Amino acid sequence: MQRLPSGEVVITPRNFKLLEELEHSEKGLGDMSISYGLVDSSDIFMGEWNGGILGPHGTQHDSRFYELRITIPEAYPSTPPKVRFVSKININCVDSKSGEVIYSKVPATKNWNRNMGMEQVLISLRAEMASSENRRTRQPQEGLTF
Repeated sequence: MQRLPSGEVVITPRNFKLLEELEHSEKGLGDMSISYGLVDSSDIFMGEWNGGILGPHGTQHDSRFYELRITIPEAYPSTPPKVRFVSKININCVDSKSGEVIYSKVPATKNWNRNMGMEQVLISLRAEMASSENRRTRQPQEGLTF
């Protein structure tokens, strides 16, 4: 969404927003402790993405790389992406059986607005790993998946 000098609001279409995010990711702009990109580069609907989070230093997640799957709903960016951990993780904002992110427990998804994107969700999840509730929580053996 963009506000023009005339006061008009221009709503960015879903695919334009996703192309912008893809370019941002491919150029390595932004936070280098997270990554995201298309599962299939020929997917013109840009519906399935891989994500990655490097665990924060000084936590049980230190030096671990967590793989995620991001599904983009039709209503994106009005609604947040659906995010699921592929790598096993034990934090309070992830369902322990499915790896699904619990939206109400992650600031970026709980307070979602259409100006946000996948980067903000991944950064928010990484911050949750470092939070006082999760930083010392024992983690499953590395390499396990949901």
